[in-house]
Amino acid sequence: MKQDVIELGTAYHIFNRGNNRENIFFEDKNYLYFLHLLKTHIFPIADIYAYCLLKNHFHLLLRIKDENEVLERFKDKPYLAFSNMFNAYTKAINKMYSRSGSLFQEHLKRKRINDEKHLIKVLAYIHLNPVKHGFTEDYKEYPHSSFKAFVSNKDSNIDKRTIFDLIDKDSFEYWHHQRVMGLEDIMDL
Repeated sequence: MKQDVIELGTAYHIFNRGNNRENIFFEDKNYLYFLHLLKTHIFPIADIYAYCLLKNHFHLLLRIKDENEVLERFKDKPYLAFSNMFNAYTKAINKMYSRSGSLFQEHLKRKRINDEKHLIKVLAYIHLNPVKHGFTEDYKEYPHSSFKAFVSNKDSNIDKRTIFDLIDKDSFEYWHHQRVMGLEDIMDL
């Protein structure tokens, strides 16, 4: 599969890390800016199901919109929206911290989501990732993931409806807790 192929109407686990495993987020405003760019560049082409931003890498769970939902300029090349986002973020970070060169590893990584069961496992993997990497002991309190959006009654840009069609909202937190107990089952996603 070509590195730049991202298919319309397809769900993906998208991730990448800093070049040479270096940090890509240095302070709170960086996380906020990344989310702003996500909204600006990726929301027009994708429905976001989950995210987690860690100091040196990030995870996104999303579905690229269908042909009739995607802006015309991205119909043949939805990967350009990601390229535009990462370029904008890199330029801002380089300017803000007087650095130069690439911030991210060479190519964005992605794994196609095969079915609903796979999607739910990846959702748990993403929300539990801060525990896996030792950033927190309680994934519910990690400030840079979409978990809090799911348990909040506030409106969100996260597509909670699709997830709650698969997992009952009332058992969402319990379901994550069960995944913590079986953490090793999902950590190879």
